[in-house]
Amino acid sequence: QDNRISIWSVGEFGNVGLNGEYQGEPQLLCDIRHNGDVMDMQFLDQERIVVASSTGTVTVFRYHQNNQTLSANQRWEEAHYHVGQSTSCGGAACTGVICSNPEIVTVGEDGRINHFRADQKDAIRTIDNADSSTLHAVTFLRTTEILTVNSIGQLKVWDLRQQRNEPSQIFSLTGDRVPLHCVDRHPNQQHIVATGGQDGMLSIWDIRQGTMPVSLLNAHEAEMWEVHFHPSNPDHLFTCSEDGALWHWDTSTDISEKPSFLHQGGRSTAYFSHNTINQSVVSAWLSNDPAKDRIEITNLIPNQTLSVNSLDILGPCLVYGTDAEAIYVNRQLFA
Repeated sequence: QDNRISIWSVGEFGNVGLNGEYQGEPQLLCDIRHNGDVMDMQFLDQERIVVASSTGTVTVFRYHQNNQTLSANQRWEEAHYHVGQSTSCGGAACTGVICSNPEIVTVGEDGRINHFRADQKDAIRTIDNADSSTLHAVTFLRTTEILTVNSIGQLKVWDLRQQRNEPSQIFSLTGDRVPLHCVDRHPNQQHIVATGGQDGMLSIWDIRQGTMPVSLLNAHEAEMWEVHFHPSNPDHLFTCSEDGALWHWDTSTDISEKPSFLHQGGRSTAYFSHNTINQSVVSAWLSNDPAKDRIEITNLIPNQTLSVNSLDILGPCLVYGTDAEAIYVNRQLFA
């Protein structure tokens, strides 16, 4: 009922014991009340955090390191809202937020897309009827383009420079209209995108071609809540689910062991395709045959039963939160 935004310190790397376990308790540095459920949040910079609320409000909180406090720095009240026949009839959940300082883009249950700038009170741009269904997540494709996923299995590309309120591209899962809950793009090869949704499948898309996923991979037994490429090592991907699992997908198999992969469309990031002018590396994720034995999959939480709702990764650190009302830090991803 009473939600809070909290800043924790999980200690320095020096405090790791002999068996690799982190020694000492995480410290709660500060917290602040938050109206509504926290649907999504992201750091804008070292001091500011953008938070999406189920009330439709988007708040920028500032973290003051000198006296360890949090304060509301800026707030866009009911940035997302349902419209009744005559008036606005209350907030609609803001389901996703993405930041690229100073730009902030939010999406919501009302099918709206808002483009804010951290230092400006009014929205730069609002696309009111961007979608007729709920938008579940958003990410930047490039500095002026965003990707959204919705509750009828569509992935859409929006160019923020265009004044028209239509997406520049629409991709969709065939047939079933399975809701998509999460999206992330490959950090180095921006045409490669991963999504996950209601049926637990992992979909890999190449937005340069076609309107359907390049590959569909059987993953979780329930909704997939989050998908993330490792920011500096994108052969590694992480997904978490309502089924209580957190999977680490590894496509970085050493090609010296498996020379048969050295062909066009093979699963090797070391193979250069000579038919492209800029010699771009063929990504392991775009293989025509994503056979299970070419992707190593590890469940990082073997005996969890409760939903894993969120995850993030940086370097060797993985952080995830579960329905057990606990936050876990794994410091040895590649140990």
